[in-house]
Amino acid sequence: MEGGKPNLALVYQAVQALYHDPDPAGKERASVWLGELQRSMYAWEISDQLLQLKQDVESCYFAAQTMKMKIQTSFYELPPETHNALRDSLLTHIQNLKDLSPIIVTQLALAIADLALQMASWKGCVHTLIEKYNNDISSMPFLIEILTVLPEEVHSRSLRIGANRRTEIIEDLAYYSSTVVTLLTTCVEKTGNDEKMFIKVFRCLGSWFNLGVLDSNFMAGNQLLMVLFQVLQRDETSTNLHEAASDCVCSALYAIENVDTNMALALQLFQGVLTLETAYHMAVAREDLDKVLNYCRIFTELCETFLETTVRSPGQGMGDLRTLELLLICAGHPQYEVVEISFNFWYRLGEHLYKINDAALHTIFRPYIQRLLHCLARHCQLDPDHEGIPEDTDDFGEFRMRVSDLVKDVIFLVGSMECFSQLYSTLKEGNPSWEVTEAVLFIMAAIAKSVDPENNPTLSEVLQQVVLLPESVHMAVRYTSIELVGEMSEVVDRNPRFLDPVLNYLMKGLREKPLASAAAKAIHNICSVCRDHMAQHFQGLLDIARSLDSFALSTEAAVGLLKGTALVLARLPLEKIAECLSDLCAVQVLALKKLLAEDSPNGKSADPTVWLDRLAVIFRHTNPIVENGQTHPCQKVIQEIWPVLSETLNTHQADNRIVERCCRCLRFAVRCVGKGSASLLQPLVTQMVSVYQVYPHSCFLYLGSILVDEYGMEEGCRQGLLDMLQALCMPTFQLLEQQNGLRNHPDTVDDLFRLATRFVQRSPVTLLSSSIIVHIIQCAIAATSLDHRDANCSVMKFVRDLIHTGVANDHEEDFEVRKQLIGQAMEQHGQQLVTQLMHSCCFCLPPYTLPDVAEVLWEVMVFDRPTFCRWLESALKGLPKETSGGAVTVTHKQLTDFHKQVTSAEECKQVCWAIREFTRLFR
Repeated sequence: MEGGKPNLALVYQAVQALYHDPDPAGKERASVWLGELQRSMYAWEISDQLLQLKQDVESCYFAAQTMKMKIQTSFYELPPETHNALRDSLLTHIQNLKDLSPIIVTQLALAIADLALQMASWKGCVHTLIEKYNNDISSMPFLIEILTVLPEEVHSRSLRIGANRRTEIIEDLAYYSSTVVTLLTTCVEKTGNDEKMFIKVFRCLGSWFNLGVLDSNFMAGNQLLMVLFQVLQRDETSTNLHEAASDCVCSALYAIENVDTNMALALQLFQGVLTLETAYHMAVAREDLDKVLNYCRIFTELCETFLETTVRSPGQGMGDLRTLELLLICAGHPQYEVVEISFNFWYRLGEHLYKINDAALHTIFRPYIQRLLHCLARHCQLDPDHEGIPEDTDDFGEFRMRVSDLVKDVIFLVGSMECFSQLYSTLKEGNPSWEVTEAVLFIMAAIAKSVDPENNPTLSEVLQQVVLLPESVHMAVRYTSIELVGEMSEVVDRNPRFLDPVLNYLMKGLREKPLASAAAKAIHNICSVCRDHMAQHFQGLLDIARSLDSFALSTEAAVGLLKGTALVLARLPLEKIAECLSDLCAVQVLALKKLLAEDSPNGKSADPTVWLDRLAVIFRHTNPIVENGQTHPCQKVIQEIWPVLSETLNTHQADNRIVERCCRCLRFAVRCVGKGSASLLQPLVTQMVSVYQVYPHSCFLYLGSILVDEYGMEEGCRQGLLDMLQALCMPTFQLLEQQNGLRNHPDTVDDLFRLATRFVQRSPVTLLSSSIIVHIIQCAIAATSLDHRDANCSVMKFVRDLIHTGVANDHEEDFEVRKQLIGQAMEQHGQQLVTQLMHSCCFCLPPYTLPDVAEVLWEVMVFDRPTFCRWLESALKGLPKETSGGAVTVTHKQLTDFHKQVTSAEECKQVCWAIREFTRLFR
């Protein structure tokens, strides 16, 4: 904060403005100012004073939240001798403010919990808190709140207390856990039927279950467990209490995942949940959906916990199949949200049975899956009064997509063919209503691809019948039948006699607005699978492509149709391809020319992205087989189109979105003809570099990497490509050297290092001998700490590949030169790289990036093990050995063990394991 500590009246005014200023700009100003205050050193003292003054709910909430935030993120600001005073003052505040508002109590409880976890000198905090408050009934609510959030905060992402301290805390909490449970039991006995207290007790108990520190034998005989099930069995239990009890039972079931080591508690919970069936039926009768959903959550969690037992010993002991019966009862509930809760369990059951692959087991579980599929087909039915096509973006549409995925995953247990035939016979033999027909076709479409298409009369018959559906049937039935036809493209490929009737059927759909996009998608599928048979229909596809915008297609469907057309085009005779490609591109090129010619009144040209995306998809999928020495048939077309793309790029050079689409289009054009695009290289690079100086769009760097990939091996192109890299690097470094430059431009980091990596792969000596390499390595070292998935991955890959060129003796004549150049680079940057990597993986990077870090360290070590050992030792000496709360972060033995594990590793994955374990000490 500029200008010293603000006075309390000013802070109070800002808080009032934050909550009550009618003007949004005033609120925003207050928010920014208070945010600055929270980040400053004065926040500690000011929030303490606001809590003492207790003026109103808003100022106390702001102060409590600030305290929590400071303890979580800035605890290091306080000298250790102030820790005790902070603890005592927080306990005084929570005692004084306990009746003001529950949200303030929660914020203060979190502050106390976070302090206890970081303050190593506060030994046995659970014990001291219970001793201090357990005899005062009015302090119970906040005591239980602290005891609820304490276990939840142990694994909090915002506290970096490290594995050593975390282990110490968990052991401490396990030691006092029975004291806590006893306190909760007494609390329930003392307060009689106080519902709010019950909810607090169940939330607290659930929190201790979640941490996994409760003694399961002690819990198995505990009174609280009985109370839990009594609450869930009682019809008059309120919604809030019911939810809290359900959450608690689910946490308990989750905690005994390893059933064999928690036998006594597992049995209690198993028997307890089975008694809830009657209560479930009661909730259904009363149409109490909240309770129904809670019971279904409990039944699902029961099945998840006993999954292995059920598969190991179905029907015996706790492998009792009544658990599955409970889920199927829920699947019979008319609301689809109920059955949806159990999807993950059915998926896991299918996965288990698929891995074990035991026919006898399949026979036991098959009837359950059959009944499930029956329920799912019913749940997928649209309302009888639904009009038009099925919606796929609303909640019900998303539910149907999840059903489709689940059916694909479990169908092997029933047999795809058997199921498909059964579904078809219900349509053939009965006379079902339209909504039943549509749901059956929907499930058939989900499994059509998994039915073997070889000599399959049923499939052929289905296809024949579907394409004969009259136009008078319900629109939704036609829509889903078109989706089914698209899924049956393999059958068409094996039976080319169906191609004409199928295409005629789909063409009818294409001409009707509601069905057009589905029909386009089906035609795309058939083009992809039946490429050779479709060649004779190419003229028809071309006619559709020419008049694409006369059909009511979504952007995605239109692009899909062009993709299908391009796939078929690539199978035509070579001499025909150029002319047909030119025809296919003409519509889009004309549209782009027209846009460029229209001088729009406000100086902004119309958006060309639709046409650029269509050209991109054509180039991307026109990949004919060209023999060596033959001219690529697409080369001439792409040369003709280049001036239009170039002018479009120039016109829209300030618009990142359009420039990105231009680059994407050019990328696929270059990929399409490979070396055949040589004549574009000079003008393209010149234009990229000149636009990039003014508008540094990162997609130019990406396009540059494509050019290096295609031409980097050509002796005559290397210097030109290096000049391009140097010209692109200057504005890039300026951008990244700004304050927070790396964090604000992760796309630029990603694309810069893709480009640099392509250079390393295609022409390492050119890059290593240049003056730019030093700057690129420096930038890479700075960017290793960037917590952004793609950008970090690109940086690590660049450093790894760079060092690897000096390690991998591929018997190329330049190996010795490469080795020498890498040696020089490592001498200059090696220590800094290793130190920065260790710092990044301990303090900046999420765990999923560690395998990439391990690969870089491994390459450095393979290049020069003795020097690496010294660098690593020096990097480890620089790490902090204890936290600001006085807990030991890393012991001397842990440091030396880690050094030894890494430096004696025989393969990269040992380095990765060592880093994973070691960095936990700092998380």
